[in-house]
Amino acid sequence: MLETSFLAKKFSNPTVLASGILGVTGAGMNRVIDQGCGGITIKSVSLEPRTGHPNPTMIGQKHFFINAVGLSNPGVIEAIEEIKKFRTLSNAPIIASVFAGTPEEFGEVTKQICEAPINFLEVNISCPNVSTEFGDPFAYSIPAVQIITKKVKENANVPVIIKLTPQAWNVAEIAKAAESAGADAICAGNTISGMIIDVRSRKPILHNKQGGVSGPALFPVALKAVYDIYKTVNIPIIGTGGITTGEDALAMIMAGATLLGVGSAVYYEGEEVFKKITDEMEVIMNEEGIQSLEEIRGAAHT
Repeated sequence: MLETSFLAKKFSNPTVLASGILGVTGAGMNRVIDQGCGGITIKSVSLEPRTGHPNPTMIGQKHFFINAVGLSNPGVIEAIEEIKKFRTLSNAPIIASVFAGTPEEFGEVTKQICEAPINFLEVNISCPNVSTEFGDPFAYSIPAVQIITKKVKENANVPVIIKLTPQAWNVAEIAKAAESAGADAICAGNTISGMIIDVRSRKPILHNKQGGVSGPALFPVALKAVYDIYKTVNIPIIGTGGITTGEDALAMIMAGATLLGVGSAVYYEGEEVFKKITDEMEVIMNEEGIQSLEEIRGAAHT
């Protein structure tokens, strides 16, 4: 009932661990698969290791989670070793995720990560909490998106997924630009920029002051981004942002998503959230007489 085909690759169900959550070690990624997740996206990696931002880097409240981890990662060489470890433990689909500061760096980190046994490559051009180092995210600029997409495609040996931000007012146009430059799929999207202030200290809580907002509060924003993009492109979409229930998941598919990125829900529900979401999806599908996800994909557009 939930089996999904994405760019000719079979997923046991459409849930995918979103980048930045648990996707660091091979053992950790395998544990998520054992908990019922359909596929893995690793934490975004760069050419060289990054320490990220000083603490405090994250805080969660009832309706949202905000982080400014700062893209900390061990670098592409170590990431390749962890991917190899994961592959010895599981045959589940794996999406590598990369980021860089220039098109040339995107090309080089792509070339290196594609030496690992990955199925897809996600290109993170939309992180909102490293603007002091990298400037505004590339995902706001049509020319930048096209240049980076082409550079990555030149160096990739697997399908390329461009990760956009729902914060871009013209996200559908940005997605179309990525498609025209050769992108095989779109991930919509990333966190959006936000801030939390402690009223007693009268200061922002995060050391970086601003951070990326995720969790349930992001869901309507991400849902509309997927809806808008689906009307514009002919390539599949990974709907990501605030999915915590089976109803959320089905709504995202009805908006046009093929896969479902799940991340902050782990904070709220634990690693069991993947099975919880898929179980709830099946209950609703049985109640509504839905035989497969394919028959409802994009249904909200009719």
